[in-house]
Amino acid sequence: MLRVAVIGSGPSGVYAAQALVQQETVPDVRVHVLDRLPCPYGLVRYGVAPDHEKIKSLQNNLRTVLEHDRITFVGNIEVGSPALASVRLLELYHAVVYCVGAATDRRLGVPGEDLPGSCSATDFVSWYSAHPDTAPNAFALSARSAVVIGVGNVAVDVARILARDAQELRRTDVPQPALGVLADSLVRDVHMVGRRGPSQAKFTTKELRELGTLPDARMVVHPDELALDPDYARPAALPAVNRRNVEVLRGWAEGDAEDRARRIHLRFFLRPVEVLEEGGRAAGVRFERTVPDGAGGVRGTGTYEDIAAQLVLRSVGYRGTPLAGLPFDPARGTVPHAAGRVLRDGVPSPGEYVAGWIKRGPTGVIGTNRPCSKETVASLLADAPALAGRPLPDDPVDVLRASGLRPVEWPQWQAIVAAEAALGVSLGRGSVKLHDWAGLLAAADGTG
Repeated sequence: MLRVAVIGSGPSGVYAAQALVQQETVPDVRVHVLDRLPCPYGLVRYGVAPDHEKIKSLQNNLRTVLEHDRITFVGNIEVGSPALASVRLLELYHAVVYCVGAATDRRLGVPGEDLPGSCSATDFVSWYSAHPDTAPNAFALSARSAVVIGVGNVAVDVARILARDAQELRRTDVPQPALGVLADSLVRDVHMVGRRGPSQAKFTTKELRELGTLPDARMVVHPDELALDPDYARPAALPAVNRRNVEVLRGWAEGDAEDRARRIHLRFFLRPVEVLEEGGRAAGVRFERTVPDGAGGVRGTGTYEDIAAQLVLRSVGYRGTPLAGLPFDPARGTVPHAAGRVLRDGVPSPGEYVAGWIKRGPTGVIGTNRPCSKETVASLLADAPALAGRPLPDDPVDVLRASGLRPVEWPQWQAIVAAEAALGVSLGRGSVKLHDWAGLLAAADGTG
């Protein structure tokens, strides 16, 4: 028997577990999927916007994998803590696959970035997704104007949630405290700003078009900014997604100016240089106008524009963080590896592997994790003859429990699911997420 621990229950971890139990090269592989949280699915649960129900339904596919008879979900286990160092894991399992993602956001590196009212879009997403590390009162939304720095899909999600009527979110699983705050939101203008042009924006056309379907929001674009992009006038040579994005923006630029309750301003060729302060809080962002440099990038022009905003959310990408006991490349934000094998001082470390964002960086879509995980599993299986001979304890979960940890296994996760369904019924809604550690663990134990 080959016993493997997969650290992280998001898509990359679940796909790695699936590849391990579906292969036929090594018989009788048993997989424990360990997660720091008591809930599985990673960013599918805590990163996908609540109104993107089709994408969230991917949880059903992940659930099917985690219910396999040779896969065990073990939540509420923090790997890298003093109680469970990486070296200890190798005493409990023949191999360990780290699928811990990219836990932090990239910073802007500008003055005022850490003022109250200025934070990462990641924190905002965690708040409306009920991540238990984020306080339910983390956002008050007393701002009338918000700036979202970045033009990727996360930035679009954040802008859409800020501009959507909260009543439309009642049918989703957004936590009740966040729903109440969104219902009382004073935000009327949302500015989504990119330093480059519309033809280089990273959002998908589907996400972009969704903004235009919000019944109470008007799209505002600046034709003069669109015209700065040489590919805007000649979009035929662009990749299909970028070409469709340009056409959507062109339609909004030529559309009517009907006023609505909220406005979403899409701005381009503006680079943030400072978060402005008033009364000890963020009051806006100073941007430098940029223009194409002829080499695919942009250069500053020395002219500036201030956009007033009492809420500033940066959405310029994710970044991996070091995990205690593992090597780390700070320049790339990843664990050094060769085809998924962890490298220590350039040499493969027996039994240690990586997959997902911590392996390749925060790139690709959810489906990109499948071939990434398969490559790692292929390396692990090739190494299996040298790994499987080590004697191990009978049941690692018993060892974890004896060490003072409090594992949440699949039946307890199902108790959380039932508690969230019951909470929704009591509120006259569908299933509603529990938003705090105490509530999740009480539900898992049947005491909530």
